[in-house]
Amino acid sequence: MDTDKLNVIKVNDGIYYATWTEYFTSLVVHNLLFPNTAYSLVGFAEDGAKLCAVVRQPFIRGQQAKLEDIKALLTFNGFTNTKRQDYFNEEFGLILEDMHDENVISQQDVLFFIDTVFYVTQQSK
Repeated sequence: MDTDKLNVIKVNDGIYYATWTEYFTSLVVHNLLFPNTAYSLVGFAEDGAKLCAVVRQPFIRGQQAKLEDIKALLTFNGFTNTKRQDYFNEEFGLILEDMHDENVISQQDVLFFIDTVFYVTQQSK
């Protein structure tokens, strides 16, 4: 929790991405699609020999979203469920992974995506 109690601070070593460019692209896509939980880059830190990005994100109070609600919203917005909690948007060539109930918060029937993993592919219309 940040000192302002309104934001959380997250440290990411980019482990889910082949390059830092992929990681930062994922942040940009997240911020475009989910501006109510946009990331702000605070800086960089080291964890042993690993470089880590430090980001700030609004803290959302609520409960874990229901998987069927996540799927319904993403489907409505052009994403197809490819397997488990992974999705693909053919129009924009976006892969969205790991959209399980702990990565999406529900508050008064509004979904807040707080921990997304996006990849941009060449497979767009």
